[in-house]
This record gives sequence, C-alpha cells and structure tokens, in this order.
Amino acid sequence: MRSAHPPEHHDEAAVLAVAEELQPYLHDLVGVAVAPTFALSGPDGQIRPDGAQGLFHADARALSQAVIDLDGYEPEPIGHSPQGPGAAWFVSLPRRLGDPGPDPTVRIDRHRQITPGRMRERIEIASSASAPVTATVTLTLACDFAPMHVVKAGATGTAQEAASGRPGELSWRTGALRTIATAEGARAEPGRAASFQWPVTLPPGGQVTLTWELAVEDPEAVVVSPARPVEWSRPQATASDDRLVRLLQQSLDDLESLRLAEAGAPQDSFLGAGVPWYLTLFGRDSIWAARMMLPLGTDLAASTLRVLARRQGRRTNPVSGEAPGKIMHELRRDDFVLAQDGPPVPAAYYGTVDATPLWVNLLHDAWRWGLADSEVVPLLPHLQAALTWIGDHSDVDGDGFLEYADTSGHGLSNQGWKDSGDAVRFRDGRQAEPPIALVEVQGYAYEAARNAAALLEAFGLPGAERWREYAEAMAERFRARFWVDGPSGGYPALALDAAKRPVDALTSNIGHLLGTGLLTERESARVAELLASPAMAGSFGLRTMSAEHGGFNPLSYHCGSVWAHDTAIAIAGLARSGFGTAAARLADGLLAAGESFGFRLPELHAGDDRDVFGRPLPYPAACRPQAWSAAAAVTLVHAAVGLHPDVPNGRVLLRPLTGAPLGAVSVRGLRVAGVDVTAAVDQDGTARVSGLPSGMTLEVLPRREPGTTGGAPGR
Repeated sequence: MRSAHPPEHHDEAAVLAVAEELQPYLHDLVGVAVAPTFALSGPDGQIRPDGAQGLFHADARALSQAVIDLDGYEPEPIGHSPQGPGAAWFVSLPRRLGDPGPDPTVRIDRHRQITPGRMRERIEIASSASAPVTATVTLTLACDFAPMHVVKAGATGTAQEAASGRPGELSWRTGALRTIATAEGARAEPGRAASFQWPVTLPPGGQVTLTWELAVEDPEAVVVSPARPVEWSRPQATASDDRLVRLLQQSLDDLESLRLAEAGAPQDSFLGAGVPWYLTLFGRDSIWAARMMLPLGTDLAASTLRVLARRQGRRTNPVSGEAPGKIMHELRRDDFVLAQDGPPVPAAYYGTVDATPLWVNLLHDAWRWGLADSEVVPLLPHLQAALTWIGDHSDVDGDGFLEYADTSGHGLSNQGWKDSGDAVRFRDGRQAEPPIALVEVQGYAYEAARNAAALLEAFGLPGAERWREYAEAMAERFRARFWVDGPSGGYPALALDAAKRPVDALTSNIGHLLGTGLLTERESARVAELLASPAMAGSFGLRTMSAEHGGFNPLSYHCGSVWAHDTAIAIAGLARSGFGTAAARLADGLLAAGESFGFRLPELHAGDDRDVFGRPLPYPAACRPQAWSAAAAVTLVHAAVGLHPDVPNGRVLLRPLTGAPLGAVSVRGLRVAGVDVTAAVDQDGTARVSGLPSGMTLEVLPRREPGTTGGAPGR
C-alpha cells in the first residue's frame, strides 16, 4: 500500500513540512528480524533517529535510536554480513584511536541478535596498537513509540523520557507498552537522550567485550511469535547454477524470521508479509507465500488457512470492507490510516478482492500435496462460506465478474495485489475508474470454482456441479470481454473498468492466468510469448507493465517495476504449461537480481533494461526481507524439477523445465504427504524422483516446448 502523494506547496515552510512527511527509503538499511520484532539500521549498525530506522515490535517502534561513539566520535563502517535468522555482524573502525598511520589498529565488531521481544548486542573492541588505548564508549538511546503507519508516512512519535531503575537499566513506557534496556557494567544516564557509558582500557593486543540488551513488554500486541518450531522442511539443494542454491539458503533463513501467530492462537503460524511496513497478517500475501511453500510441506498452509478462517467475514460492513464469507486483507494493532491525512480504517480490514478465491485454491493445493482429511474437514464450512462470497457478494454490478470499488471513501482504491492508487491504467497511461474487474482475479475465481468442485465432490458435499458450471460460464464471459487487439496480436486486458471497457495495458497480471485452466493451449502460448518479449522480460525478471506503454515507469510501484513473487508465479505457470524457454528467461533475470541484492530478494526492484546499469536498481521503499519474495526461491527450485503431487488420487506428476535450462538441479527434502522426497533433473533434462510415499505412482509428463502464436483467442 502507498501513501497519497503530497499536494504542491509554494511557500518554503510548507515545502519543508511536506518533505518531512515523505515515505522513508529503505534500500540502504539493514534489516534483522525474528517476527514480531525487527531492527532497521544503517549498514554501520547504528540505529539513528531518522526515517524508518529503529527497533520495532508488533507494529510499534520500541526504540528509535541506538548509536555508539568512542570519546564523542562514531566509528567508521567497513562491512556487515547476515548471520542467519535474526542475526547480523557489523565491523567498524574508530580511526582516532590507536597508532598513527594509515593502518587501523582498533576494530569494533558489533554482533546483533534479535529474538521475539528482544535485541541483544555484543560489542567487541580489539586493539593491535603499540600503546594502551583508553576511551569512553557511549551508547545513546531514544524511544518514540511511533505506530508503523506513522513511520511509513514519514512522521515520528513524541520522544519519551527514559527512567532509570536498577544500576545499568533504562526504561520507557506508554500505556501497556514498555521498553527496558540493560547494560552490564555501564553507567545509565536517563532522560530524552538517554545513554549507557563504559570506560575501557585496552593494552596492546587486548580486547574488551561490552553487552547490552533490550526487552519489550507488549501485552496488547495482536501478533506474537509462534509457539511451535518451523513447519517446513529445510531442503538440501545442489545446482549447476550456484546462484539458485545461495538464493534458496538465504530465502529460507528469511522465511524463518517472518513467522508469526495471532496473540490468541500461537499454535497456528503464518508468514508476515514483510519488514518493515507489513510484518503482520495479510490475507493475500500470507496465502501466496504459503502456497509457494507447499513443496516443503503442508503445515504452514494448514495453519494459515485456519488463521484466516477464524477471521472470515460474517457481516456486511462498508467501512472495513467485511462481507459474509470474505477473507480479510490486513490486521493491525489499532485502526490505521491508508492515505495521507485520511480517516482511519479498522484494525481488521477486508479491502481485497482476491484473498477469498486464493484461500480456496490454497486449501485445494494443500490437499493435493497431502494435507490430511482430518485437517481439511474442519475447513469445509469455511470453503462453503467463501463460495457464498464469490457467488453472492463479489460481483457488485451483476456482469458475472469479480470486481471491487471502495465505497467507504478511505479504504484502498485498488484491491488486487497491485493496490497502489495508480496501478490500473490503459495502454496510453490513463487511469481506470472503479468498479474494476481485474484479469488475474477472474483466473483465481475460475480456478477456485473448479478446485472447490473437486473438494465438495471428494468429501460428499453438494454443489460441485454448480461450481463447474460457474467456471465454464466464467471462461466464456472472459474470452468474450477481456481479449483485446494489440500491435502484434491479441492478449488479455488488465481489467474491465466501470464502463466495462477493457483496460488495454499489457501487464504481468496475465502471467497469473497460466495454470489456472482458464486459458486454452493456444491462449497460453500467446501469453507465454508476450511474457518473454523484450518489453516485458527485458529487465531482471518480469516487468509489471510493458515498457512500450504510456504509463510505464521503471520506478513505479506497480507500472514498470519487477516483483519477485509476480515473476515467480509466471515462471511456475510457464513451467507447468511446458514453456521452458520463457520460464528460463524470467528465472535468469530473477537469479541475477538475487545475486545483486546479496541473495535477499526485496519486495520489488526497478524495471530498467538489463543493459542500462548491468544490475537492478533498488526500489527505495521496498520491504526486505519479504515473504513472497523469499518464497519465490522455493518456486524456482520447484519449477526446475517439476514435481506435482496428486495425493488424493495416489499419483505424482513429473514435468521438469524443458531442456533443463537452469542446468542440473537436485533437491533432497521436498515433502509429499509428510514424507521427504528427493527430486532431480540432470543436465540433459532427465528427471528422477526417489522416496515417494508408499502406494504413490509416478507419471512422467512428456517434455515439450509448445509453439507460440499471435492473434485472437481460440480453442
């Protein structure tokens, strides 16, 4: 979600005021997280009272400053490195200490460790100077308790007075929220600019270790750390392309750090969307991330489904967007503001058009991967309620398509995954007017109808035929209304606007249709051709909008940038449909981006041509780590080996990428029906699987690279 752009002002004071309220940039910050707690600092490890920096817990900034100096001078950074989930290591040099000359003789290693509700730091100062070194080490601390939506808007909270309790302790409090800092052997100085101070003396070759920690007491938090261990397997992968292995390893670390649970149900975990803006329950994001993680087990999917089922809509509320059977969009600590200077929306917000069919699809896919009937059955009433929303509440104007329009005046104006205010544009750059029916949402609904029919039939419930008929009718309506003509042939439009005109921009949204069943083989080939074209695939991944369109901007949130999860969804659909060449082109772009970003893929990056800078530019306000970006690494590995279980029918389908374009890949620890499985594809494309559950049969699908064709849709 994005804040509204500030209005134009002409006097200097007003311009300065607006400048202070711009959304903070994140691209040069270092995030260290174990949800619901995370720290954002500079690459030097210093947490400064600026922008989005701070130690955050459950949607509130529990510490806004943690800056170290020695005798009044800050050390100069030379490097930092992640050290696994919740840990980072920063190295800096206090150049005014030690021997004269160019070689540094005093070094500081700052080790940061985050655990839920806590941050611990170990500060190691070592000297190789020829004479003793003495200094006073000062750690300056501050706290403003700013809510996340305030920080995101570029504002700050009110600086709080630190109280001093026991020796070496400082604390801050607002309401029930309390932050306590302790430092062994330090003198505590309370106040708004509070500090710990340590006098140190280092003999030649000596070292001293200083420690301090921070604890947050937050009885009113709505999200907490899960009560059980990590739900998914930790696969061991080897690959000809080492980028794939390194991306997977870092991504699994990041996914582990993003696990959350609701305060009242810590046994059911889900993935928080991303650090810092969205580290909470997001219906769409949490569903997609769980769906992408299914090759590593069904437990995360099951708990995500249960969490969202408990908050499924029961009544109609235009302010929150709630409706019977609808899956929620976002959960916050308190009511929050979406648009600058706008009124707040409720803490439990339902402004999403796609989470409900996606919930149905996650349930079905988890069942196919081996989710036990004992876990599926309790969710079937929620499946039926979700179908009620799709059938009775999602079509606001009766044209047979799922659409949205914010009637409250202060919710999201766009309610698909591209939810920024300017995301839905015509080819010439004009913005579409709501109600808006998005192209990918119709694909989700078609797939959900067919998947629901399979579940209803398998568990002896009525309605299967009705939803198969719904899907068939949806396909006919879609084919008649969404396909448009372009300079090089037909393609699905981005959306239908309020006047039922096709919004004719070529966008990445059409990649989400692959694998849903909505497209014919010929239509799928056309979509694959377009996704692999230079206008869409000429960057480091899949552009959100064609570079040939009037609304294109490589640094636009949704109209020209590249999103890792969006690219991965397209790769998965291309791979499943047999379009290995197109999938490999997009995968190579994503792997190159991963390498450029230290194998921690951000939420999105700029969509410039690959040959402009030779590396992707960051989108400066992107979340990192981010759940569905990290889960994209699992999708890449899964697409390469092509393992597709159908546990209820006792079979596993195998279709690796045609021609092994990612080289040889072997993965040990994929999980089918709770059993660890090994899948591999050789350099020549030969695939093999071992360790399948007893009674499962393996069916190798023919390797093929379908031809592509332009023109209008057809069967």
